[in-house]
Amino acid sequence: MKLEQIEIPVTNQLLNDYWSHWEKLNSFFQYEYNDYSFKSRYEYLKNRHYNSVELSNVIRSYMEPYGISQKQEGNLQSLHNGAVAIVGGQQAGILTGPLYSVHKAISVILLAKQQSEKLGEKVVPLFWIAGEDHDIEEINHTYTIVNETPKKKVYDVRSRKKTMASATVIQKEQLKELIEIIFEHYGETEYTNDLLNMLQKHVEQSSTFTQFFTYTMNELFKNEGLLMIDAAFTPFRKYESSFFEKIINHNEEIAKLVVEKEALLNAAGYGKPINAGIDNANLFYVHEGERFLLERKNGQYQDANGLYKFTENHLLDIASTSPEFLSNNVVTRPLMQEMTIPVLAFVGGPGELAYWATLKDAFHCLDLQMPILAPRLNITIVTRKVEQLLLNNNLTIPQIINGKVTEMKEQFIEHVQDIDAKEQIAKIYEILDAQYKELGSYLSSQSINLDVIIEKNKQYHQMQLQYLGKKIDQEVLIKHDKTLRQFNTINAEIYPNETLQERVYNPFQYINIYGPTLIKELCGLPMSISNNHFVVYL
Repeated sequence: MKLEQIEIPVTNQLLNDYWSHWEKLNSFFQYEYNDYSFKSRYEYLKNRHYNSVELSNVIRSYMEPYGISQKQEGNLQSLHNGAVAIVGGQQAGILTGPLYSVHKAISVILLAKQQSEKLGEKVVPLFWIAGEDHDIEEINHTYTIVNETPKKKVYDVRSRKKTMASATVIQKEQLKELIEIIFEHYGETEYTNDLLNMLQKHVEQSSTFTQFFTYTMNELFKNEGLLMIDAAFTPFRKYESSFFEKIINHNEEIAKLVVEKEALLNAAGYGKPINAGIDNANLFYVHEGERFLLERKNGQYQDANGLYKFTENHLLDIASTSPEFLSNNVVTRPLMQEMTIPVLAFVGGPGELAYWATLKDAFHCLDLQMPILAPRLNITIVTRKVEQLLLNNNLTIPQIINGKVTEMKEQFIEHVQDIDAKEQIAKIYEILDAQYKELGSYLSSQSINLDVIIEKNKQYHQMQLQYLGKKIDQEVLIKHDKTLRQFNTINAEIYPNETLQERVYNPFQYINIYGPTLIKELCGLPMSISNNHFVVYL
């Protein structure tokens, strides 16, 4: 395994400015990303009170069914004793979802290790599973490569309700069949059967999307000590009870501050990542696993259709006695994390960085600080097969992202075209056109008007010539199929669907090739949070 750092084009202006133009963003974030900030944030956390014993007990109770490794046990004990945490999270996607879910987990682990060493204090890695999310369409699929083309593979069992991932029951046989198809596309290696058996076992052990996700992630990261908690876990909701009350008591102020801050962010040229509304309560009411977004209307909290209506006192009573019936949204989730967990830094992607930029004043109104924002690692994995293709074609990753492979492919196709055949077909076009004109002139001289029929007949023969030309082109390309497939392979592997690999494929595509030690090897590489892009050659 070999590691390389590269620079690639920046498509997210806010992320670029976060690294290079802090003065433009310091009104939106609490801390600049540097060692001084980590020391300052650590001291701040040590002067605040967190119920570390209850928090560690809740996380332990969540993780116990999935198995707790010795390293995870050590981190639970550290958390119990007051350790701070690096936190990152993601939705509960099939086979972990896109690679950036794994990249986030690796980022959390490596940053926790780095800060433990720099601060001389224990820092634990914690993965926040967004099991309360109800957008199943975002997590029910993955991609494989079929005939050098990315192909979407979907678990297409639909629920009539928009239930949370943690409440959406999976159909085990259908999911098992999907996983088998996915691995068929990967191709059989010495690791395939063991991986398949492991995943099928975890499907059998699971009832929901979130359970399967947790089993899978725990299998990959338990020996790295990664702790996990599902945001929708009922004991965690109970632990959050008083914090829901605090959010409700400051609800109108939170909404107002977020709207104002987002307007400033938009005026600074970064857009509106949330489209916050002044009447949005930024909380969901949960009924039978389905979430209903609440807004303040006519002195009450209610959903858009008016199915559920609560006075403020009623909502406070729910927070106090049945907090499992409440759920956070994109605004209140970071606030809830800060109140429940001693977060040294939050690891997020570019989209998360954008919506966190609207929340600084909302943190302050609850007498909180926004934690350090740590942009997650960006990683591209290159298999040995693809590495050889890159060497053969003298290509780099930035060139591929800039469209160089597509350009080379088009130039190659143009170069191998049969010019003589094209010229001969063009001559036939000219002769055909001339002969039809001559025939039309003759018939006109005989007072016979068949112009429409002649035109249709000519068009028919032109269509046949076009068809012949396409078949000649196809036969030429078939002769050069090997080269064209290589171009397609490079694009499909490195820049599928004209986006970064980490947004498309799941990690098992690479674990199937490299083996189950891939995660351990990745966590052992000298990677750290920065504005560079990492390329890992397997």
